[in-house]
Amino acid sequence: MPKNKREITKEDIMPLDVYTKNRKELRKNIVEFKKDRRVPLGPYATFYFESYETMLAQVQEMLYIEKGGDEQLNDELTAYNPLVPNGKELTATLMFEIDNPVSRAAFLGKVGGIEEKVFMKVDGEIVKALPEEDVDRTSADGKASSVQFIHFQFSNEQINKFKSKDSLVELGIDHPEYSHTTKLSEATVKSLLEDFS
Repeated sequence: MPKNKREITKEDIMPLDVYTKNRKELRKNIVEFKKDRRVPLGPYATFYFESYETMLAQVQEMLYIEKGGDEQLNDELTAYNPLVPNGKELTATLMFEIDNPVSRAAFLGKVGGIEEKVFMKVDGEIVKALPEEDVDRTSADGKASSVQFIHFQFSNEQINKFKSKDSLVELGIDHPEYSHTTKLSEATVKSLLEDFS
């Protein structure tokens, strides 16, 4: 994979027959790559930190499933390119995973605006998350979506702190109905460092 690629283009996409032939191996590799980029937070929230690699895999898989050709490709690139980190940010898909539909609806009904309450902390300095602006992720009646797309934008100084071996990097949500913080593992920090230019 090209290091520091910030956008998926048509040229990056494997022909469907090539992808189909290699799909099993490619999916195994991306699952392995994603392992250190998955961060559970509290009982229901999981952050999946995205990258050029994860988004390219997602686009390839969507094309494989739906077989919509070039027309679909344009839609997929429009949908997924905003989640490729730009070199000064980290991006994540935040999912609230609750199997029971009744419990899920009750929980999501209580956590409207939760996407505004996500943060990272680098050595005590807070980096507030910015939700993806494509659609409003909390409905008018205050119900949160079970999937949120989040950007953490860092200053050069914050990136340098993040890269420092001694830094404590935390991820958290500070919502009255869901307040949790976790320390990122060394493996996760190392993987996320690849997303900075």
